[in-house]
Amino acid sequence: MKVRKAVITAAGRGTRLYPVADTVQKAMLPLVDRDGLVKPVIQIIAEEALASGIEELCVVCAPGDEAHYLRQFSALRENLLSAYNGIDWAVEQAHRIDHILESIHFAAQSEPLGYGHAVYSAKAFCGDEPFLLLLGDHLYLSHEAEKRCAQQLIECAVQNNSAVAAVQATREHVIGNYGTVTGKHLPNQRGVYRVERIIEKPSLCIAEIELLTPGLRAGHYLCFFGMHVLTPVIFDLLSEQIALTDVAHTEVQLTPAMQELARRDTLYALDVHGIRYDIGQQYGLLRAQLALGIAGGQRDLVLTLLNEQMLELHQTLH
Repeated sequence: MKVRKAVITAAGRGTRLYPVADTVQKAMLPLVDRDGLVKPVIQIIAEEALASGIEELCVVCAPGDEAHYLRQFSALRENLLSAYNGIDWAVEQAHRIDHILESIHFAAQSEPLGYGHAVYSAKAFCGDEPFLLLLGDHLYLSHEAEKRCAQQLIECAVQNNSAVAAVQATREHVIGNYGTVTGKHLPNQRGVYRVERIIEKPSLCIAEIELLTPGLRAGHYLCFFGMHVLTPVIFDLLSEQIALTDVAHTEVQLTPAMQELARRDTLYALDVHGIRYDIGQQYGLLRAQLALGIAGGQRDLVLTLLNEQMLELHQTLH
């Protein structure tokens, strides 16, 4: 099994970030990355994939957004080279954008019919190959300096020759925000489980009955990390769901298809060594920026600025 393709879902209109996402695609919002370079969010996500061995990228977007992404990336590249001609960091950033432009494809989601429908929109791009699936509004920071979250997941999928969902042990009071899984731990692999049950955004009462996973700390559940390696079987399962939802006039979600994948075939879960940051949540961009800054080469500067800010606030309040 070789995973060389990645899909990034970015068709949502960013309603949680209104009004800024009404004029700027949320995936193009800027953040200072760990290397000190200012980048659009989608570039940070793309580099997560490319640095983990991915060769081709597909961004699932709203119709017409393909041209916007290409235009904005091209303009960013040209501005870097013209405004900072010969400066090393600008040349490096331009080269990174070139790499993304050489690797990127687009698939338009014709209508906003749910996350599963967005994934299905990339079927032609994926063909009969397994693929890495990433969310366009999530950033992933690894605890392991030399192994990114996506790389951990891909290695697990290759080792087990199977679809794998990245998960994270999550405190019980927030599991209503995530798809939550349970399963049996594989004794010979650290943090790997064979998935038996998945419930999307469960209540705590349901989770206590159906989703307890032996071995986790009390009050913790395995919740989706926003990253999966999936096999082409998922498109058959999504197609079945689309046929049913066309009649019911409901959105197509990915979780039911993954539950069916676990039932019919095999789905593993990997407790990834890292943290996910949802930029669409309240203060999500702020939290992501702080995390990138603290994890980067300018950590001391970021911590100094935070301390100064806290001191100013303390003096103001007292």
